[in-house]
Order: sequence, then C-alpha cells, then structure tokens
Amino acid sequence: MPELVVLTEQLLAPVPGGTGRYTRELLTAMAASAPPDWTVAGVTATHKDLSPAVVSGVAGPRALPLSRRGLTALWERGVHLWPGGDTVHAPTPLAPPAPRRGRSLIVTVHDLVPFTHPETLTRRGVSWHQAAIRRAAGRANAIVVPTDAVAEDLHRYAPGKATVAVVGHGVADALLEPVEPAQLHATAVGLGLPSAYVLAVGTVEPRKGLDVLIEAMAQPFAPDLPLVVVGPRGWGEVDLTALADRHGLAPGRLHVLGRITDADLAVVLRRATVLAAPSRAEGFGLPVLEAMAVGVPVVHTDVPALVEVAGGAGVSVRRGDAKALAAGLRAVLDDPASTARRVESGRSRAQAFTWGHAAAELWRLHTRFFAMASVR
Repeated sequence: MPELVVLTEQLLAPVPGGTGRYTRELLTAMAASAPPDWTVAGVTATHKDLSPAVVSGVAGPRALPLSRRGLTALWERGVHLWPGGDTVHAPTPLAPPAPRRGRSLIVTVHDLVPFTHPETLTRRGVSWHQAAIRRAAGRANAIVVPTDAVAEDLHRYAPGKATVAVVGHGVADALLEPVEPAQLHATAVGLGLPSAYVLAVGTVEPRKGLDVLIEAMAQPFAPDLPLVVVGPRGWGEVDLTALADRHGLAPGRLHVLGRITDADLAVVLRRATVLAAPSRAEGFGLPVLEAMAVGVPVVHTDVPALVEVAGGAGVSVRRGDAKALAAGLRAVLDDPASTARRVESGRSRAQAFTWGHAAAELWRLHTRFFAMASVR
C-alpha cells in the first residue's frame, strides 16, 4: 500500500502558531479522507516527548534519528535523508531534497513575508526561510499556497519548476460546534471576559500589528470597549502592557489571555463584538475566516491576503494606520445595518473554506504526482 508521510515537526515547535494549526487540521482531514489503498503517517525529528505530534487516525509519529537542528542542517546541504513514504507533504518549508525516482514531494509555503517584509522577522528567520522556499520551489513536485496573493509573491520572489496550487484553509470543527449557554457563561467567567470587547487573535510578534491596534484603541473616537488579545508570545519582545501604558490606553481595558484551547477560543470568538486583524503582512489570516464563520464582524488591514480571504465581508483599513483602524472599528458599531450585511456575507463566504476541501485538493495533488513518479 502506498504511504503518505506528513512532516509534523511544527507540532513540536515552542510556538506552533498558525502553521501548527494548519498541520494538525489538514493532517486530521487527510487521514479521514485517505483513498482506500493509502496509509498516512507522521514523521518528526528526534524529541524527548513526541506526544504533541500525535494525530488521531495517523500512524506514528515516527522520529528520524536526528534533532531538528541536525535534520535542518542535512536538508539544507542537500543530503538525501528521505523521511519515508512514497509521497511526502511538508506543511512548512522544512522539507527534504528533491525526491528520487518513484517518490514525490509537495511543500506548503504559507507566505512570502521573508521576502516582502523581512523587517518583521529575525535575521536568521529571514535567511533560513528565503533559502528554504527557494529550494522547495526548485525541488518539489508542487508548492501549495493558501491564497492567490501568495501565489503571485511566489512567482515574483522565488520562481521554480514546481507546480503551484492555491488551496485555502478551513475552520476547525471545535470552533463550529454549538456552545451551550451554560458553557458560554462558565468559560467567560473563568477567563474573566468583559461583556463586550474588541478581539485580536494571533502570535504576539511584530508582524501582527498589535502595537497599531493598541494605539488605535487609545484614540478618542475608538470604540469604548476593552481589548482582548489571544495568542502565545512570539519573538520580538512585544510588551502589550507597556504599549498600552505608552499610548494611554486606560487601565483595565487590556486583557491578555495568551494561548488558550480551541474550546475556550470558540467561546471567546462568539462573545466578541468585533475581531480586529491589524497585521502588517499575512499569507492567509485564519482568525479572519474563523470570526466570519461564527458571525463576528471583522476589521482587517489592506494586506492582500486578508482582503482576498474576507472577500468584501470585512471592513478594510490601511495597514499601520492607527487612526484608520480606530475609525474602522467605530464604523462597525455605528452602522449596525451594514455590519449585519457583512456578517451574513462573511458566514456565507466562510462556508466555502473547509479542511475537508483542502484535504481533497491535497490528495488530488499527491495521487497525481505519485502516479507520475511511478511511471518514470
């Protein structure tokens, strides 16, 4: 039986982030929809604890005999350490060299931020990601990107022989399942949620534009609401409390929840008055899709990927402009009729993005390139 191997190393990263959610959700959906004659396995580098990389319905994870650093170094140098399987999916640019005869490789490139906005990443991160993306574009059978905007950036900054396929993300089942009123109340009390609030979801790092959002919330014409921020700390030492003090955001208006479970996120999303997506750069913008799916209005920056995902269902504002962001948030509250139309449009649009659809598209690619490799 042919085997699909998915590299699940991102699930073991200190901050899995959006690419970690992508890896788990996509792999779960692919395992559930595998063709009858295929098996699916997860593979990682060597770690003391592999349990975070366990995915229901997926064999493994199997650990390669190298640390993440060692594995990365070998693949950077073109050493052909194949992770096993007949076809491999790399959910991030950490990927093996070009496959040999009879095998195939598909790599997901989530964004071209290392090329377009290098100032929002570490120097080391920029250097590694630029090289890894170029290698993948030149060695893989196909590159999967989440939006047309990323496809355009890939053709501009890292063109290669690989076929490029646009496959969007989906919304986790845990966020779509109905939440009982008693659970809504209990979770809200447990997390200390205000009765109404502006919500931001994402890793706390420079690219996410949370500094601009805090400045926006301190504007005199901004909504007089608390700001709730959900997400783990990333790089860059973004101190949200210090930013609130600097911009004069009144004490008590900032609530930083950090990393929370999907069950808690389902409650936090549903209770939000509006979701703010102030990013400076994105490849997709999963929180925008998740908010639209549960009927929460969205205000996002004019980053091309966010505009593409929202499809006109959100309020778009200039990136990096705190006053424009404050005005956009204010407009959501001041024009309930327009907001209701956008919410309905957002719900409808979100239904087109599912992990099941993404999995089906990925299986189509993998079986196609595996068949091509088998007859060479």
